[in-house]
Amino acid sequence: MKTVAINGYGTIGKRVADAVAAQDDMKVNIGIPEREQLFKDAGIEIAGTVEDMIQEADVVVDCTPGSIGPQNLEMYKKAGVKAIYQGGEDHELTGLSFNAFGNYDDSYGADYTRVVSCNTTGLTRTLSTIDPIADIKKVRAVMVRRGSDPSEIKKGPINAIVPNPPKVPSHHGPDVKTVMNGIDVTTMALLVPTTLMHQHNIMVEINNEVETEEIIEALEKRSRVLVVSAEEGLGSTAELMEYAKELGRNRNDLYEIPVWKESINVVGKELFYMQAVHQESDVIPENIDAIRALLEMESDNEKSIAKTNKAMGIF
Repeated sequence: MKTVAINGYGTIGKRVADAVAAQDDMKVNIGIPEREQLFKDAGIEIAGTVEDMIQEADVVVDCTPGSIGPQNLEMYKKAGVKAIYQGGEDHELTGLSFNAFGNYDDSYGADYTRVVSCNTTGLTRTLSTIDPIADIKKVRAVMVRRGSDPSEIKKGPINAIVPNPPKVPSHHGPDVKTVMNGIDVTTMALLVPTTLMHQHNIMVEINNEVETEEIIEALEKRSRVLVVSAEEGLGSTAELMEYAKELGRNRNDLYEIPVWKESINVVGKELFYMQAVHQESDVIPENIDAIRALLEMESDNEKSIAKTNKAMGIF
């Protein structure tokens, strides 16, 4: 049983904590940095500081704001504890980025790694499924991004579509390259007035001759990917999140990447499809697999993925 420290308890941190607690081979400690006095003022006794917490941990999952992460790394190094960062940090901070399907082995036994962002996770899950059968030549994707998470009341846009950034390419393509070696991918992104999910429009040039049904079948077989149908009432991100509520999961999370079946289409040597990303939760199972990789708890990525999926009820 490995002890996992969670540093930060926001959108990602609280979900990682619950996911760790659901596993039978790890347990969780939680730290909320720079909040000790607030707890004292509220009459809540704290067990110790972040420094105390990481002394008792085998690995720390850093879910603090991006500005804090780099300085935390020095603290982790001093304590001799391994650490996992989130996609809000730069790849250069750890020199390693992680996706369970894309490059699990790269982080096996490493001291520090970074789970790539929600959008990069979504792209990698589907592209890594398609590549073995289609032999991807080039990827071009347009990311339609939510303006903020639901709780972030001070962010926008309120009534606009914002190129994010206006410069092309966006950072998502280079991020994918950190976990899918050799892939040619270019992305652009927009911010829109919604808080529910991101949406991706993906165009893939392929080298192999494949049928549309072969792509659909591969995606249907892939865990953490969900082929959905607009004709069956799942034609929008709003309907997808309503579906997530009906699953009865904690916080109504949708860990899987939904791909609209109607959008999947092979035309000659080009593949087109659309998918959605629940930005609050799709990276959570990846954090669990990253823990197993760093701590050498499981050398086979598929075995780790299956164990994580079972514990979290993931399709």
